[in-house]
Amino acid sequence: MRDFAALHRTAAPLVLPNVWDVASARCLVDAGFPALGTTSLGIAAANGVRDGVNATDDQTLRLTRSLATLPAHITVDIETGSVATAAAVAAAGAVGVNMEDAMGPATAHAALIRSVKREVPGLFVNARTDTYWQRSGDLAETLRRIRLYADAGADAVFVPGVAESADIAAVVAAVDVPVNVLFLPGRHTVATLTELGVRRISTGSLLFRAALAASVQTALAVRDGLTVGTDLPSYAEVNAEPDVRRGWPESDETEGHFG
Repeated sequence: MRDFAALHRTAAPLVLPNVWDVASARCLVDAGFPALGTTSLGIAAANGVRDGVNATDDQTLRLTRSLATLPAHITVDIETGSVATAAAVAAAGAVGVNMEDAMGPATAHAALIRSVKREVPGLFVNARTDTYWQRSGDLAETLRRIRLYADAGADAVFVPGVAESADIAAVVAAVDVPVNVLFLPGRHTVATLTELGVRRISTGSLLFRAALAASVQTALAVRDGLTVGTDLPSYAEVNAEPDVRRGWPESDETEGHFG
């Protein structure tokens, strides 16, 4: 099993599903994914609070401790984050964090990245800039920010919302660290992103939102007498005693810290 950083430097990019609880994580480990991230929207919505306001630090830390028992690398979305939060999730078993700039001063975010890497040098810091997130996008500002973050010691940079191939290629060319993008259904394919040089593809809140939609659709099907899919996990499968060996890819490699 390769260490987490090495998963960003293989022939194919790391496809990173994002989870919001232990059940979703176990299913994805069983499906063969070697690494999982958390989704801040999923955790926030599941706890009845808003995303993006750093309201779920306690819930995220508790979830990290539980996820760390699974045979997968775990990286945690700590929103804007802090040195204390990054250190806490690392102590709980995370191998990495997502830290977003929320379009605040880039120099302040770079300073935070530098402080986190000084305090927890082994933690994989994915530095996110929100220059395209729910915005039309500013390529020049994106390149300025990701270069600052890479120079501050970020292990990867993340530009969620970027969609155009030319913009993605420019981001990849701008830094020597791996580039992470958010998968946008209908805009991206893994093959195209691979050709552009992307090294990590996150699902963000996509799986959580898909689960919500599937839950409503199933309830409506029951109510309205429509067909309900039968290709679902059984009660026994979901309720099974956790087996730490399930979903563990076979390998002779043992290096690295496993989440």
